Amino acid sequence: MKTEENTSVIDTSKMSGAQRAAMEMTEAARDAVEAKHGFCSGLFLGQFNLDALHPYPRQSAEDLVHGDAFIRPLEKFLRGRVDPDEIDRTGEIPDAVLAELGAMGAFGIKIAPEYGGLGLSQTNYCRTGMLLGSFCGNLTALISAHQSIGVPQPLILFGTEEQKQKYLPRFAKGGISAFALTEPNVGSDPARIETHAEPTPDGADFILNGEKLWCTNGVKAGVIVVMARTPPKNGKGQITAFIVEMDSPGVEMVRRCRFMGLKALYNAVLRFTDVRVPRENIILAEGKGLRVALTTLNTGRLTLPAACAGLAKRCLATSQAWANERVQWGAPIGKHAAIADKIARMAAQIFAMEAMTFYTASLVDRDKKVDIRIEAAMCKMWATERTWEIVNDTMQIRGGRGYETAASLAARGERPVPVERWLRDCRINTIFEGSSEILRLFLAREALDPHLQIAGPVLNTQVPLGERVQVGLKAALFYAGWYPRQWWPLSAIGDGFHSTLARHLRYAARTSRRLARTLFHAMARFGPKLERRQLLLGRFVEIGTELFAITASCTRAQSLDTGEARALADYFCRMARLKIEGLFRDVHDNRDDEGYRIAQQVLAGEFDWLQDGIIG
Repeated sequence: MKTEENTSVIDTSKMSGAQRAAMEMTEAARDAVEAKHGFCSGLFLGQFNLDALHPYPRQSAEDLVHGDAFIRPLEKFLRGRVDPDEIDRTGEIPDAVLAELGAMGAFGIKIAPEYGGLGLSQTNYCRTGMLLGSFCGNLTALISAHQSIGVPQPLILFGTEEQKQKYLPRFAKGGISAFALTEPNVGSDPARIETHAEPTPDGADFILNGEKLWCTNGVKAGVIVVMARTPPKNGKGQITAFIVEMDSPGVEMVRRCRFMGLKALYNAVLRFTDVRVPRENIILAEGKGLRVALTTLNTGRLTLPAACAGLAKRCLATSQAWANERVQWGAPIGKHAAIADKIARMAAQIFAMEAMTFYTASLVDRDKKVDIRIEAAMCKMWATERTWEIVNDTMQIRGGRGYETAASLAARGERPVPVERWLRDCRINTIFEGSSEILRLFLAREALDPHLQIAGPVLNTQVPLGERVQVGLKAALFYAGWYPRQWWPLSAIGDGFHSTLARHLRYAARTSRRLARTLFHAMARFGPKLERRQLLLGRFVEIGTELFAITASCTRAQSLDTGEARALADYFCRMARLKIEGLFRDVHDNRDDEGYRIAQQVLAGEFDWLQDGIIG
């Protein structure tokens, strides 16, 4: 098991001071996890544990009924009382809508009944996210930001009983919360957080000062979680998570931020000036804030792929209807191959998206403390990128009617299908709660972690030579057994599956070993410099994610046991296999270095002549 005292597997000696601080702080915040690996982490080691996904988890009848008791009234309320286009036009969610959502328990979905909440499962929460995502991006963001990364989730995971008793009933009755991490000069680099909290002389309170940017729900929240730097211990910087009441003296909502989409996003710049925060408002412990943030985001990220699945389904329904209705050159446009290809890809990708997301949700329902960091990150990265493509294709299929606003369409007497709103609202999904680029780096670090634990100290010049030699001998012994196994023939994979699905599962198992070998070869070739080969690592991450999508799709199709499900899974897997083979080619034949050199020349101004002829 890893501990915070045993994280020196990465050589930081050649990094700048800022890089070293960021790396060491992030490494120290990573949870200690058992040496055994989940399905997705195993893929990078050549371990294809099909039993982890088969049989594909089905929601119990009891849990389905429990979820329906909230989701069905919510659907009726949304259809009858909420106008997403009006919310988009005005940039405001009516107070009456917020009040009714609060009365329904929409701000206490995952809060246990003993605190007044609905106590719904992660699966039902994802079902709620899918319903909201299909209807109104603004409501989805409001409820998700409050419930997934706001105060409830970290309290559920790490809060004391006193904290839970004080705050959770408040949210269950309709209170709104927010999460304050990002700063004007800090995005994903925790070591640069400038907001700081200093203990008072008696140690009972902390005095908080600083400014936070893009705090979703910051305009409406009554309570927020604030990440702040606290005095260092043992020479190392600390980040601590505080519960802060928004009506505390010194808390100022400086400005509401406005965006391309999500016009009613209650996002704020917040400023803290000598804000007194009681010590008992620390979540988990002093110096554990980054762990709180990272762990909260792991589970919180699942809301986004669920919401994306809802929006993608709405796009498919819209594209299906228009492709049947619109006639060009003597036939409905859906009969033309260029449009048919888009629709087929949509359907197959939606099937995979659901399979990945609801499998991961089932892991949480089985064990609230399960480590889903890799699965959740893969779901978020993959689903948000595929949904952006799906929305973009929907606009292309709808043509000018896709680009036209719903209000303009209605004024002309046509169906007010809000594709342009979906496109605007959807674009943020690949950016917030971990951008696609950051998630690729995060997943690459997790993929390398087993190897770093085994052999990392050998390459770390900060580790004493004797210890490096000892670790090197153990690593050599491990790889002498592990590496040949990555070439051995596989035992039977997919027995009991339909032959169409079994073929793809055998491919996924073989390719997992190929991925493990190729990753090992890259480590041997580049050594410690591999962590700087971001595009190369990104390809490994994408291969692993596609293998997860293939396996989840096949096991889900086997569980559904219909010809339609098998057809979707088969088509998806064929697409994914083509993509994987292309990624493997790019590992060995790419222009990464040349592209990097060109980029540096651009940044140095050597190609400024390309910008001639414009108004800058």
